[in-house]
Amino acid sequence: MTALPIVRTVADLRAAVAGWRREGLSVGFVPTMGALHEGHLSLVRLALSRADRVVASIFVNPAQFGPSEDLAAYPRDEAGDAGKLAGAGCHLLFAPSVDEMYPAGAATVVTVSGVSEPLDGQARPGHFAGVATVVAKLLNQVRPDVAVFGEKDYQQLQVIRRLSADLDLGVEILGAPTARASDGLALSSRNAYLTAEERQRAPELAAALAEAVLALRSGALVARVEAGAVARLQAAGFGPVDYVDRSPASRPKSPDSRRRPPGAGPPHRQYGGLNRPTRRPLPAGAGPGRRAGRHRQCRPDRAGRRPGRDSANPGRPAGVSGRPG
Repeated sequence: MTALPIVRTVADLRAAVAGWRREGLSVGFVPTMGALHEGHLSLVRLALSRADRVVASIFVNPAQFGPSEDLAAYPRDEAGDAGKLAGAGCHLLFAPSVDEMYPAGAATVVTVSGVSEPLDGQARPGHFAGVATVVAKLLNQVRPDVAVFGEKDYQQLQVIRRLSADLDLGVEILGAPTARASDGLALSSRNAYLTAEERQRAPELAAALAEAVLALRSGALVARVEAGAVARLQAAGFGPVDYVDRSPASRPKSPDSRRRPPGAGPPHRQYGGLNRPTRRPLPAGAGPGRRAGRHRQCRPDRAGRRPGRDSANPGRPAGVSGRPG
């Protein structure tokens, strides 16, 4: 297998893409934070189905990590990731340094109002500004025809769609289905943090979401469904829950925008060393008003760390998620 070409500067990236453009080729883009798994590779394959050439990026973006999150501990394996990308058919890896992405004097921050404010935006202030800033930069650096993001980070996907539309970037933003293990657990770079016991219990996340979908389709009251999902997660040993909330898929709302249902508990959940938002958009017709979307997030680990977002992002809908994970 031919080694995957790697570029580390914006100038070299643009030169490679310009060569493809001169040949009349279309370009797809998959931004990630590395530590790749089958979910990321499925994004590459989707991009390949829509474009002649595919660029993937690996950049662990410090701007989207809070001061107590796991930036330093986030898993990194560039050589292994490059081999996986080559096997999936990727044509070029962009792996910039922090200085290349944020040179001295950089002062611009991109903030997407509305969609980024509730749910994870409320639980993790500044996170989506970091995501929006790095994604805006990457899309301008690559200038692809299409960019692919995982639906596992569902609110993030909506933020990026809003960003691309508002800034007239001319990029088609595709959402790709969440890749899962055979027991239903969403694939995530941060699944490596789980102990054997936690990994055995983790599929309850996906099971709770699936049960909620069925209940909403059957006409159950939203507040009752949300409270039931919280109770099931707590009974499985997940601890307090950030939020369980059914929202419109393209316009998530704050869990504090209405009275919490009985038994919803405090607005966070702790599970092992993970603070990974997990989401699953509900189908049209799932509950009153044909609205979709439900959201849940874990809280800091026992050492007080709060992971950033894994990307398949840069990197985080249902199951255990980490980012472009």
